[in-house]
Amino acid sequence: MDRNIFSRLRGLPWLTISPVVFLVIVAVFAPLLMTYDPGAQDYNAILTGPSAQHFFGTDYLGRDIFSRIVGGAQVSMTAMAIVLASALVIGVVIGSFAGYVGGTAELVLISIIDIILALPSLVIALALIGIMGTGYWSMIFALTMAWWANYARMSRAVVVAELQQPYIEAVRVMGAGHLWIFVRHILPHVLALVVVYASADAGALVLSIATLSFLGLGVAPPTPEWGQMLVDGMGYIEENPSLVIIPGLALTFVVVSFNLLGEAFALQKVPAPIGGRLLRRRRKDRAAEEAQRNAIERQGKVAA
Repeated sequence: MDRNIFSRLRGLPWLTISPVVFLVIVAVFAPLLMTYDPGAQDYNAILTGPSAQHFFGTDYLGRDIFSRIVGGAQVSMTAMAIVLASALVIGVVIGSFAGYVGGTAELVLISIIDIILALPSLVIALALIGIMGTGYWSMIFALTMAWWANYARMSRAVVVAELQQPYIEAVRVMGAGHLWIFVRHILPHVLALVVVYASADAGALVLSIATLSFLGLGVAPPTPEWGQMLVDGMGYIEENPSLVIIPGLALTFVVVSFNLLGEAFALQKVPAPIGGRLLRRRRKDRAAEEAQRNAIERQGKVAA
């Protein structure tokens, strides 16, 4: 049991997982990592450069940029996790229901999903925020409603494909109920697919959160958020370009990290090419089997 666990851990793509783990640690322990209150203003230290007191310098209000970057990581990662979890639950439930039930219900739900997917997710989010008003939770709800449809479509496709497998019919003949069949045999396949796509979507979701905050429709100041920091630094880009460069690099790091994570998870499902010792061992085993088969054939001919 323990050996299987360790072998699975060794097989994980730790090189691509490490940046995401680093981001999660920063977000969780942000209150301990921040050297200053991210909203505290110090008019005696306005637009200062990097120093021992302020690692990344200060902004136009004397706020510590390092603390605001760390606080922005916590805000962005928390919002991303809430939206992603909500969208996954809604999408998996609706898509799985459509694929399992079929018929008119499936046709209606798929039509709704196609309509939503025909529109850019950011446009849907902007429309919903325009109806509900700006704010943190309005942004969360708007992004969730704009993000669930893709997971619903993938879930429905997986359910339809699994229902055609012979083992599902065998389980039904054995008397298993619909809920048992779905939870025990179908849901793991659904989650295995949508979680891979969700890991890659996380970076795009953080970018959407920053975009809405940049437009003044998401996280409101003085809460530290990377998109809001970009807005604050635009007016001082010539005097102090680090006000824009640092949050921009933070966003780039998040997007690239999650994209690499999603690609690594996707490649885990692709069989790796055989090479090295394993290839030589298989060739040797095949040669031994061939020699044994020839020896048996010769003995048969001699006996005949």
